[in-house]
Amino acid sequence: MEPKCLKWLDDVWQAAELIQQVTNGITEAGYLRDRFLRCGVERNFEIIGEALNRIRKADPTLAAQIPDSDKIVAFRNLVIHGYDMIRDSDVWRIIQSNLPSLTQVVAGLIDEERRQGESPLTPKASP
Repeated sequence: MEPKCLKWLDDVWQAAELIQQVTNGITEAGYLRDRFLRCGVERNFEIIGEALNRIRKADPTLAAQIPDSDKIVAFRNLVIHGYDMIRDSDVWRIIQSNLPSLTQVVAGLIDEERRQGESPLTPKASP
């Protein structure tokens, strides 16, 4: 795996982990009330989508190992370009329903690369 792709995978993992950490223990109502939190979450979804978009261009085979990478990139585009069309309750649903599996898949790809001994980047805590 190219070092830049590994770096982008690590960016995805770190952003997804951060979203999960800051929303852990918070209810949907609490999320909907906290604009500052929502802004931070959306910023990290932008990072996830942009990093996956770069991976798609640099290594389509790697991107194909990440389920729904096209949808994730499309969501990133919606966050950036269609910010006024996003429903915060939909973002909350994505956090709860989709983000854990993305984190797990990306951590697995990073761990696999680490086991091959080609990588200085590893997740801070593997699932």
